[in-house]
Amino acid sequence: MFKDITPHDLYRLKEKGDTIVDVRSPKEYEEATIPGAINIPLFTNEERAAVGTTYKQKGKEAAQDLGLELFSEKLPAFIQHFKQLETPVTVFCWRGGMRSETAATVVDLMNIPVNRLSGGIKAYHDWNKEQFGTIRIPPLYVLNGHTGNGKTDILLQLKEEGYPVIDLEGMANHRGSIFGHIGLEPRNQRTFNLLLGEALFQYQDEAFILIEGESSRIGNIIIPERFYRHKEISPQLFINLPLDERVKNILADYSPHDYHDQFIEAFQVIKRRIHTPIANATAQALEEKDYPVVVKNLLTHYYDLRYNHSTACSDNLNISIEELSVTDAKEKVKQYLSSKKST
Repeated sequence: MFKDITPHDLYRLKEKGDTIVDVRSPKEYEEATIPGAINIPLFTNEERAAVGTTYKQKGKEAAQDLGLELFSEKLPAFIQHFKQLETPVTVFCWRGGMRSETAATVVDLMNIPVNRLSGGIKAYHDWNKEQFGTIRIPPLYVLNGHTGNGKTDILLQLKEEGYPVIDLEGMANHRGSIFGHIGLEPRNQRTFNLLLGEALFQYQDEAFILIEGESSRIGNIIIPERFYRHKEISPQLFINLPLDERVKNILADYSPHDYHDQFIEAFQVIKRRIHTPIANATAQALEEKDYPVVVKNLLTHYYDLRYNHSTACSDNLNISIEELSVTDAKEKVKQYLSSKKST
């Protein structure tokens, strides 16, 4: 017999390496799921829509009959997917209803160890929200600085070295600027909240967490207020690299050659906010695919000006790190963190 488990149990099992399976339709899974879950759906998008229509038009029993008919045809393939998994399994649907119960029942009959998330993904969201409201947020160190100063690269390198890092832009899958969505599929607020909540749960016993300086929004994502307030009163390590180095970093990160049309479209959004001669010169350079000139103009005549206006910071929280490269800046950040450990 399968076992119903709580959201907290599910989080612990994920940490142990168990497989978490979303049995909802592919469309539901793509819209938002529990981080790390795989999708083994009972129904395709079209089948789920048909069952829903039957429920509305003919009632619950007719919908159940149709669902059983559709599922029975694919039962062998469904079971085969689970047999290929090499760890214990937990299944879930939206509210822990018939879909996850059906999946858990048939998988259990095949002697495959399986749990079901009680309350489904909705319960997991509610648990995550509750945790986020009360969980300890360790001291934050915020990597700040003008666009192109390699803050994200530094964070990711430090994470590889074992430092506790929360990559907010990575969680949003958006780089934070008007061009930040290009080449990416930005996540929705629900998924971002789950990722941030889980990260805080993971790091709650750490002495500190490293993050990147962000505004209250990353694309369409809003950083939860409690976390954002904590960030605003935390030490800010301002990275300052030479302009040419920043241009090189941005070109490597954004790959404008691969997304030329999207860059032209995004530039139109901010063109009117730039002094007209500079805006026209930048548009011409963009048309000619002279991306170094485009980036340099945007930095000096748009982003740096906006950044200076929006980053008033108490002097006692402001630590300046001036270096020639991302590698040198990363080492300086590590030296600063080491000095804080020893005090």
